[in-house]
Amino acid sequence: MTVDTEVLNPHRYIVIEGPIGVGKTSLVRKLGDRLGSELLLEKAEENPFISQFYQNPRQFALSTQLHFLLQRSQQVQNFRQIDLFKSSYIADFMMEKDRLFAEITLNANELNLYQQIYQHMTVDAPRPDLVIYLQAPPEVLRARIAKRGITYEQQIRGDYLSRLCDSYTRFFYDYDESPLLTVNTQSVDLIDNVDEFQDLLDKIINIRSGRHYFNRSSFDL
Repeated sequence: MTVDTEVLNPHRYIVIEGPIGVGKTSLVRKLGDRLGSELLLEKAEENPFISQFYQNPRQFALSTQLHFLLQRSQQVQNFRQIDLFKSSYIADFMMEKDRLFAEITLNANELNLYQQIYQHMTVDAPRPDLVIYLQAPPEVLRARIAKRGITYEQQIRGDYLSRLCDSYTRFFYDYDESPLLTVNTQSVDLIDNVDEFQDLLDKIINIRSGRHYFNRSSFDL
């Protein structure tokens, strides 16, 4: 099916966020295909410290976080050069997430150092036309992480996932920089269920402002 992106997708820049294992990248790829959008993907597998971090969080937290900071800052700088009027883009990360992770992995002295570097390095990314926040409880995330079988992720601890989910919840509770769509991914299958994906797509293209919610019982909200 040919998609008329000028009519179907009013958003030039969409960001999909949420904790590890919630399905960000899979949804980014599927939406990008349907909307004819370019993809901006996080590259966690390119972080040389990530595997060591999950084995020994205390020892490798700072090096892991600083590498992500450098990587995402460069991605944001590159993205700022893009002409958003020539195409649309969907990303599976937002710059703000970097501090969110840092706050739950670093000790006080490390966090102070990280924040100083963050302030000197970060470049403001273009504001998204829409942010989609995917959420699921830790036990669901653990099951999905186990299913997708990425070796280093199998070391992720349950308490870390719980803290991460709580941190995302607090962050988006007050978020008002862009229109926000919160999706309960525990109750819907957005990748393999054609009808539920279409319901989400219809919801996305009709959002212009405000806060919105999507789950099995709220397709009409």
